[in-house]
Amino acid sequence: MKFFQKEISLNPQKRGFHLITSEILSQISTEIQSINIGQLQVFIKHTSASLTINENADPTVRVDFESYINTFVPENEPYYKHTYEGADDMPAHIKSSLFGASVTIPITNGKLNLGIWQGIYLCEHRDYGGSRSVVITAFGN
Repeated sequence: MKFFQKEISLNPQKRGFHLITSEILSQISTEIQSINIGQLQVFIKHTSASLTINENADPTVRVDFESYINTFVPENEPYYKHTYEGADDMPAHIKSSLFGASVTIPITNGKLNLGIWQGIYLCEHRDYGGSRSVVITAFGN
């Protein structure tokens, strides 16, 4: 079994849902080419951003995700106690927990085995989240 791991910094993004599949692949494509059957795990080291897999073709899907999640988890609610980092901070923590900190994708014959319309999203839940660190781990035979 082979194991490869890298920690990378993603380019800073504005609040919203952003495709990062190519950014991830640019960092580990050589390594996964040597894996016939395995998995790629992408883990984000933050509590106010998250990862998910969804539609990679139509950018309006990402806009709709942002609109929905902001309605589902609004800012400035009177019951929030954690407010000293700004109105977007506590909602960002909640959103991050809802989406999760990692995604796992099968590797088949040296390539990610995503569906034709699937891509990896960085879900940036802060107005100014900055660069985000992710650990990418590929393993398999």
